[in-house]
Amino acid sequence: MSQLHPNLDIDQANQDLQGKSPEEIVAWALTQAKNPIITTNFRPYESAILHLVAKQRPDITVLWVDSGYNTDATYQFANKVIRDLNLNVITYIPKQTAAHRDATMNGIPGIDNPQHDEFTDQVKLEPFRRALDELKPDVWFNAIRKDQTEFRQGLDVLSLSKDGVLKVAPLFEKTDADLDVYLEEHDLPNEFDYFDPTKVEESRECGLHTQL
Repeated sequence: MSQLHPNLDIDQANQDLQGKSPEEIVAWALTQAKNPIITTNFRPYESAILHLVAKQRPDITVLWVDSGYNTDATYQFANKVIRDLNLNVITYIPKQTAAHRDATMNGIPGIDNPQHDEFTDQVKLEPFRRALDELKPDVWFNAIRKDQTEFRQGLDVLSLSKDGVLKVAPLFEKTDADLDVYLEEHDLPNEFDYFDPTKVEESRECGLHTQL
């Protein structure tokens, strides 16, 4: 049981939300929230989750952990989405600069390199832990989807973080094709020039949804 949500039966809630639209899932989750956040990395299709939640809660805190390794296109995409949707973005960055880390680790360590776990912790997990500790959310909207990785196929729309934060994935059952339709319907931008140095391979988990 979560201390943040002592009266929530998460299994029953997941069952109740089966077949509900993303809009209905967001509306339900907001009734459970006193201090909700959305997390984003401005990867492809992120404008969908940001629009979906912000249209119901325009002032919601949007947490962006910027690793410092994003492509120019990703930064331009982020600037446009933040401006167009008037998002309340709070950016967290690693404690070390990319230049210092690259010099120390000889660039980005490959996934077989023993330094890769430390790299991932520095550029993503530590800033996320720091952000969650300082922002103290009780509901965490995210864009994970069942079809993204094998690990995520075993999740559900709702789950709890290690600290009892209610993690909500309104687009969990959606596909790229579904989101293409959503983006077109709402005239939202997309950007595929994206690089996550902590994953390297698209099907890998970086630890954000397995450790936090």
